[in-house]
Amino acid sequence: MSVRVRYFAAAADAAGTDAEERGESSLAGLRRAVVADHPALGGILDRCAVLVDGTRRDDDAPLDGATHVDVLPPFAGG
Repeated sequence: MSVRVRYFAAAADAAGTDAEERGESSLAGLRRAVVADHPALGGILDRCAVLVDGTRRDDDAPLDGATHVDVLPPFAGG
C-alpha cells in the first residue's frame, strides 16, 4: 500500500520536495515518519491542515485505500 503525500508552500520548502510516495498505514504513523525523514517539518506540521483524499483529518485516520494526503500550511492574506 502506498499513498502520495503532496506538500504545499512552506511545507514543501521544509520537506525539500512537493510530493513523495509513502507506505505508512495510519495518519499518525505518517506524521511521525515524515518528521523523522524531513526534520524541518517538525516546526510546522502541527499547524498544517492535513487532508486525506480531500477531507481534513486531525485524528489517527487509517490510510488503507487512501490515494493522497495533502499537507497545507496556514495561508495569510485574502
